[in-house]
Amino acid sequence: MLNNFLAQKGKMEQIYLEDGRLFGVTALYCSPATVLQIKTKDKDGYASVQLGFGQAKKSNQALKGHLKKSKSAIPQKIKEVKISSDDSDFKLGDQVTIDQVLDVRDIIKVIGTSKGRGFAGVIKRHGFHCQPATHGQSDRERTTGSIGAQTPGKVIKGKKMPGHMGNAKVSVKNLKVLKVDKKNAKVYIIGSVPGPLNSWIEIQKTGKRAQESFKLPPPPEPKKIKKTKKTVKK
Repeated sequence: MLNNFLAQKGKMEQIYLEDGRLFGVTALYCSPATVLQIKTKDKDGYASVQLGFGQAKKSNQALKGHLKKSKSAIPQKIKEVKISSDDSDFKLGDQVTIDQVLDVRDIIKVIGTSKGRGFAGVIKRHGFHCQPATHGQSDRERTTGSIGAQTPGKVIKGKKMPGHMGNAKVSVKNLKVLKVDKKNAKVYIIGSVPGPLNSWIEIQKTGKRAQESFKLPPPPEPKKIKKTKKTVKK
């Protein structure tokens, strides 16, 4: 059984459930993956499957030679996924679809590359407040300010300062799968996913499941109010 899959990020959408609740979801395009290589515990020391995702236009001679056995098209991304030694049903050239990996209510971990923001200041990068615009200040509203004291005589490691922002590996845990569209090869995940449109996203199953069909818990029973007899003083 596979626990990993690659997908391309789509746009965010809104989905209503039957009970009227509205969820903001991210659509992920999960094209079928092709089995390029099968590694066994006897030959390679561990069991895994090498999968190819997407389709590229060009490749080098080494990759073309690697793809001869599976007779598959040139993939855009290659991912090796470990499997148990019992999963021997895979064959070279087989197609693996997203419904074989994910199901509704699965709790997953998503890994992507965040949007690159270039060289950013401390206000945008770390959320600093602006300097006061009056009382003798001139063109100093967005500066960093003091970066240390006289006693150490140096800038302490880890000081929040301007620098390169974004374009980094970001992981988001405990996201829930709301819908799996087998026909259009799409998965709808509740919440946002890091990265720009059409960027590659790695999906990892955690083995956990959400509540049954995302149903709301039953409303609490109303409390019974005991009627008390009023006593009239004579």
